[in-house]
Amino acid sequence: MKVRITTEPFDLNEALSYLLVPEAGGYVFFLGKVRNENHGRRVKKLIYEAYEEMAVKEMERIREEALEKFPIIDILIWHRYGELEVGEDTILIVASGKHRKEAFDACIWAIDKVKRRVPVWKREVTYEGTFWIEGDKVLPDK
Repeated sequence: MKVRITTEPFDLNEALSYLLVPEAGGYVFFLGKVRNENHGRRVKKLIYEAYEEMAVKEMERIREEALEKFPIIDILIWHRYGELEVGEDTILIVASGKHRKEAFDACIWAIDKVKRRVPVWKREVTYEGTFWIEGDKVLPDK
């Protein structure tokens, strides 16, 4: 499954198994994790909410666009939702290519598109309160 939204932790070996082909000379992984600090606040956890059906469709569109835009072999996009503690995985993008440059370029492009377009919302629970995170904007939770 090359596009997935799940509450389950990622298995990197499983992800790679969907992309392994002899033509690939490189695989670029982007693995996002919950960090313990954001905007100067200590983070307890993140709560991701998603419109699952729409999120999967949009991630599939991004995947198809990446395959058209970059000379890569394939790309995988997985996103988590639910309550995630510091250190847990949040998003995984793996791009495969004959060479590293196109795989890196596709991976960078895909993470930016996912953050802008996919209906997944992030609420940050900190020691100072709870905040909605929208891109680089922080909005108080009311």
